[in-house]
Amino acid sequence: MTLIIAVIVVALVFEYINGFHDTANSIATVVATKVLTPRQAVLMAACTNLFGALCGTAVATTIASGLVDPAVASQKVLICALGGAIIWNLVTWRAGLPSSSSHALIGGLVGAAVAKAGTWSVVIWSHVEDGHWLTAKGLLWKVIVPMFGSPLAGFVVGFILMSCLYVLLRQWKPRTVYAVFGRAQMFSAAGMGVMHGLNDAQKTMGIVALALAAATAEGRLDGLPAWLSFLRVPTPEPHQSLSIALWIKVLCASVMASGTAAGGWRIIKTLGHKMVRLQPVNGFAAETTSAAIIGLASFFGIPVSTTHNISAAIMGVGAAKRLNALKWTVVERMVWAWFLTLPICGTIAYLLMRALQYLGLDN
Repeated sequence: MTLIIAVIVVALVFEYINGFHDTANSIATVVATKVLTPRQAVLMAACTNLFGALCGTAVATTIASGLVDPAVASQKVLICALGGAIIWNLVTWRAGLPSSSSHALIGGLVGAAVAKAGTWSVVIWSHVEDGHWLTAKGLLWKVIVPMFGSPLAGFVVGFILMSCLYVLLRQWKPRTVYAVFGRAQMFSAAGMGVMHGLNDAQKTMGIVALALAAATAEGRLDGLPAWLSFLRVPTPEPHQSLSIALWIKVLCASVMASGTAAGGWRIIKTLGHKMVRLQPVNGFAAETTSAAIIGLASFFGIPVSTTHNISAAIMGVGAAKRLNALKWTVVERMVWAWFLTLPICGTIAYLLMRALQYLGLDN
């Protein structure tokens, strides 16, 4: 029981860090354009993250049962996976780099599972049911393809939307554009916050549910008193998804909202100020683009990176003005962080799991 509690606590620590690490994703642009003060923006992000986290479970079920064999996801595997993700999140937060908490967690989960099993066969690479690729499972369809596809879509759609706005608004007075899109950006930023909660918060829900399902299958929860029976999560039938209990949703959503309220000013500075100078119309275009892509991905249970999407959308919006409006040295640092997240977190989690095995503590 102690080990199960430890998994849940570490998962909630990750969720809290995810909240303040990824706060910038939904509020950097609205702060940079001075539509809201940092305090107002953080409060809005916390509320919208909480609401979004309670709106669905598709991403949570992907994390819980669509990437690695649930039979190998022991409590210690999950602790190592979360440990790798937490370490990388803190390093990139310290450096002010908007890396992906989503890919950090997925990389850690894969690395720890491979170390535990001693083989890559525990990773679900690809599984397409009845030829419908939109409902496909596995690392290829749920992680690798979206890892490249969603930022590309964010850049292209952001570029197109901003270009269209330049054409449509060319006769408007600058003061009118600022006033109209200053108000509109509050709605786009709120939508971004909801989508961030809908996708990002669910990843930890999946980890907690996976830990409890593994403990239930192993009989670790058999002796619990009746009032703790809610901790038991039955293992799903073949080809069925793991169910996510309401209390898990509420707990993870609340912790993420608390982390969001703590703020993430280092990353806000990178996204909102260092990469490109933004006006409210630019912020509106970037947030609308990113929210739409993340919402679509969440509908299909795809754990995309909120960080990658909003960053790519900001790049696309900036490029629509002119290519040299982007500060390419900052962009280069961010892209390197994107590509390194999966392998580095996987390696850290792999080494943590191997260390437990070497010490004889993995049973």
